[in-house]
Amino acid sequence: MQCPFCGSDDLGVLESRTVGDGVSIRRRRQCAKCEKRFTTYERVEGLDLTVLKKDGRREQFDREKLRRGITKATWKRPVNLAQIEELIETVEQKLRGKETTEVKSWEIGNLVINKLKRLDAMAYLLFASVYRDFQDLEDFEIEVKKLKKLDKKKKK
Repeated sequence: MQCPFCGSDDLGVLESRTVGDGVSIRRRRQCAKCEKRFTTYERVEGLDLTVLKKDGRREQFDREKLRRGITKATWKRPVNLAQIEELIETVEQKLRGKETTEVKSWEIGNLVINKLKRLDAMAYLLFASVYRDFQDLEDFEIEVKKLKKLDKKKKK
């Protein structure tokens, strides 16, 4: 592994801890050359899931694709990397717990949406607008009304 700042491979581990239900390890590292700190995550590979797309295509589950979508939705929102990783871990764990190795794309989307809804309403709306293919402002208005109704229930 190399430092993302200077490219040096002289790194030290400052702290390690398990994330979620023990399926990942979060490591805080520091570069000996530039002395900058960064975080890495380690997890077991081998989640051989096939995603069934809406158009009938099949493709391998791609954790990075999921991370990119969530990161775009949470851009400039009060959601940190650790929360994103935890969300991805939770989704992946639920997928691993299924009896089948094939999962529909909408199932993944629903898992993400349900977690984002609790994490940050705006990030949820941004993700939902792409995932549910919002066509106009009415689609946003409908979703905002649902969120407001849900928020009122929480406050009671």
